[in-house]
Amino acid sequence: MTKYRSSTIGSKWTKTKWLLKRQDFQRHIPQTMMFNKHNLTTMLTSHSVVYFKPTNGSGGANIIRIKKRARGYQTQSNSSKAVYSTKDELFNSLKRYSARRPYLLQKGIALAKTSGRPFDIRVMVQKTNAGDWVSTAVFTKIGRPGKVATNYNQGGKIDFFRSTLSAAGYHAASIQRMEAKLKRMGVSAGHCFDRHMKGFRELGLDIALDSEGKPWILEVNTRPQIYPLKHLKDKGLYRRIISFAKQYGRTK
Repeated sequence: MTKYRSSTIGSKWTKTKWLLKRQDFQRHIPQTMMFNKHNLTTMLTSHSVVYFKPTNGSGGANIIRIKKRARGYQTQSNSSKAVYSTKDELFNSLKRYSARRPYLLQKGIALAKTSGRPFDIRVMVQKTNAGDWVSTAVFTKIGRPGKVATNYNQGGKIDFFRSTLSAAGYHAASIQRMEAKLKRMGVSAGHCFDRHMKGFRELGLDIALDSEGKPWILEVNTRPQIYPLKHLKDKGLYRRIISFAKQYGRTK
């Protein structure tokens, strides 16, 4: 079997800085900062919802959503909630996590909903042996009620892009335009990453649509999960991704 050959990088902060160097991406990146007391104050002054994420986390694990309340702040991790009356109390609680590994803060995007459930989008981008980036799949991750993240291993559901957007109220023509736009963003992200590090063969962009249909890049995965696609009735997307992945030694 061919050895897996695709560069990976774990730091969400490094990847965000790469994207921010591209003018065409800047308006699609939610405000993001490394976690410290000053930056927490800055983010909570500007935004009603802020996400607290490990810079090297995956699968939606250890993400905490912070919401401003009339008095104080509410945090939620998975389905567990807590309330803090002051910013200092909140900071001291979050600091316990960041003492073990670095975290970042990201502006919360109010996700579009399909059939009443929040969703985001995964754009799978893969490189051919000829060196060309291709957006090979676009699908959705529909969040489980009461959860912070939409990820499959957080109880989310994988579904088809067109049926998800149709249930969210999009018409066929606008769905087609959005899919083409997201695929272009995926290819552009591939070119962007190539400028900073050699050897990438696959990327998975997590993209949120807000209530006005604007896409926001939440993060870029350099070893994106693909096995959940096997659980779709139609295995076409999974087979397409695997057909590209086998060229660089990935089989699942």
